[in-house]
Amino acid sequence: MPTDFLPSRDADLLAWSANYSALISATPTAFGLVAGQATTYAALHASFASALATATEPTTRTRGTIAAKNAARTPLRASARDLARIIQAFPTLTNEQRINLGLTVRDVEPSPINPPTETPVLEVVAAIGRTLKVKLRAIDSDRRGKPEGVAGATLFSFVGTAPPADISQWKFEGSITRTTFDVEFAPTVPAGSQVWLTAFWFSPRAQSGPACTPVTAYLAGGVGVSLAA
Repeated sequence: MPTDFLPSRDADLLAWSANYSALISATPTAFGLVAGQATTYAALHASFASALATATEPTTRTRGTIAAKNAARTPLRASARDLARIIQAFPTLTNEQRINLGLTVRDVEPSPINPPTETPVLEVVAAIGRTLKVKLRAIDSDRRGKPEGVAGATLFSFVGTAPPADISQWKFEGSITRTTFDVEFAPTVPAGSQVWLTAFWFSPRAQSGPACTPVTAYLAGGVGVSLAA
């Protein structure tokens, strides 16, 4: 995805970011995000806006406040790009939504990219309270990383003793581009509950691959293992 959608001037970046943050905060799932991602971005935007105001006000403009503004801008731009990769890969995203967000709309259809053919290997490496620490990797690989032609993964969870075969009965946890991440369950899920996770890779064209065999764990308890298909 082109990386020039972010304005270079601070004032223009602030206006772009305000619109971006407002839209993804209002309906994060419409763009393939979860509320936590939008909240984190909103905090980065607020930090940059405050630092920019201080650095441009004549009475407070110093080398130090300019450096603080530049320091706040760096994570904002990085987060905007990370979220844009997820948003651009969301299957139902329209060009109208891309334009509203200020993202790139491709004029020329790139060369076809086939959907992923393999499932990810999903591992729960730790269960801390209601949070599971999870990693994904490619089949036949001991190191973290996505297979060639894969942009990220979509994750689902289920609370219960047996995972359903119908994916619509699972909870959508979000689409991610990283291979290590945390999954936090709601306070309404009792400690000691058995939970399940499954995921599938998606391509840069938002084409989904097959889901992996569900993996089970117990909140505030031991980590489970993959079940046989």
